Amino acid sequence: MTDFALELLEWYSWNKRLLPWRETNDAYKVWLSEIIMQQTQVVQGTEYYLKFIETYPEIEDLAIASEEEVLKLWQGLGYYSRARNLHATAKIIVSDYQGYFPKSHKEILKLKGVGPYTAAAIASICFNRPHAVVDGNVYRFISRLKGVSTPIDSTEGKKEFALIADDLLNRQHPGDHNQAMMEFGALVCRPVNPDCNGCPFANKCIALAQGKVDFLPVKAKKTKQRHRYLIYLWIENKEGIYIEKRTSDGIWKNLYQFPLLEFNSNRELKQYACTNKQYLTGIDTKKHILSHQILHVNFYKADKKLLKTIKGEHINVAIEEVHKYPFPQVLANFLDERTVNRQD
Repeated sequence: MTDFALELLEWYSWNKRLLPWRETNDAYKVWLSEIIMQQTQVVQGTEYYLKFIETYPEIEDLAIASEEEVLKLWQGLGYYSRARNLHATAKIIVSDYQGYFPKSHKEILKLKGVGPYTAAAIASICFNRPHAVVDGNVYRFISRLKGVSTPIDSTEGKKEFALIADDLLNRQHPGDHNQAMMEFGALVCRPVNPDCNGCPFANKCIALAQGKVDFLPVKAKKTKQRHRYLIYLWIENKEGIYIEKRTSDGIWKNLYQFPLLEFNSNRELKQYACTNKQYLTGIDTKKHILSHQILHVNFYKADKKLLKTIKGEHINVAIEEVHKYPFPQVLANFLDERTVNRQD
């Protein structure tokens, strides 16, 4: 075992956060935590993890749930493809593997929604397999420690960092090592204001020696965000309100929404609202920012006559029942506000 590996494990033993999924090597719970924690802050992710474990204590419980139930429990976490893949994989594990996760990295990698990082995490933590994880925290830690300026989002960079991570890997304790690498990046080698003064590897850090800590890691591509202009219609009668299920591919597939109109620009949206002002009453506007999109969301109370002009299979749901359906968070928030503070 190298000096680096020993120092890292020592740091981890004293500084690791006490997180519920670290109390077990149950592959179901580790897998669940890894999927939930992608693109999610620990505080929020922990809350959802505990809700899922309470609702679905075993993978068989998750497998027999309906997708709608899973999406509802996931509501607010975003990146809903994770929830759909989670549910699909639970079914596969139960049907094809008798409820047990495969132990080899290669087999784990075949599961839906499981990429190289998640496969390495499960294989090392649960089955002591020597596979190094490389997530955002590890990219940052390695980039600074080794002074690597190759873009982390390039093919060349992914290969280079994978090789370095494998070279650093503690093969006797791969699970603890991988968790320590991720934890160190999260707590010490942070994206902003890293704790270089308290870093046990400061004397080995090339970026610190060269004054490049704030410039590493490097990304070649900048995320392009497109603007979308939306009108959601609140159409209510004595039976309830109209909603529809999104069936087309996209981030919100199989979630529910109010009848939707989309426009190429804010100007087009305003023109439509003006032209149909006898049928529309403005309720609220919100800006909802996603990784690749900025949604300009407008809510209008509308006359049922407009429903005939909108494609989709709309259903009428009682107000007291509508909260049982999974909605994108921006719509769920509006629904909460609307039903608590009724505006007639």
